[in-house]
Amino acid sequence: MTNSVADDMENATDPRITFGRLPDVSPHEILAHMSDPRIAEHLPLLGSAKWDSDTVSSFVAAKEAYWHRDGLGHWAICANGRYVGWGGFQKEGEEWDFGLVLKPEFFGLGLRIMKMAIAFARTDARIPSMTFLLPPSRKHLRALDRLGARFVGETAYNGEPFRKYQLDIR
Repeated sequence: MTNSVADDMENATDPRITFGRLPDVSPHEILAHMSDPRIAEHLPLLGSAKWDSDTVSSFVAAKEAYWHRDGLGHWAICANGRYVGWGGFQKEGEEWDFGLVLKPEFFGLGLRIMKMAIAFARTDARIPSMTFLLPPSRKHLRALDRLGARFVGETAYNGEPFRKYQLDIR
């Protein structure tokens, strides 16, 4: 018998990753995820606001608005049917930015999920390239190098500094 969801994932030799929609995830799951202080370390745009059910509702509505506006947005990501985080595409001007926010116990699935997102992007004619905005707190960037992303430069988003990378997929 396993003690946690993380144990379930570690014991699975190849967890089945699926993409769904955030409204299908329990708000309590999202609240617990986004209230974890380890998440805030790498998400400067979270600010200092305390998450509650209203914050979750607004967050999910904002992410769904991208689907309605652009026909693409952020997914709820599951491994073996369990919510492990969210991520997806957000159109910023003419660019498609990809973001990924996993629960800390599932950080190890990040590269695999990114590869799945890249494979998806390659089938979508709207996406010639993907950008990634990483806060200065992110120190381990080798995965982006291995994927072929190149450093574009420093940028600010909503007043916060980020390192911008781009991956041409065509």
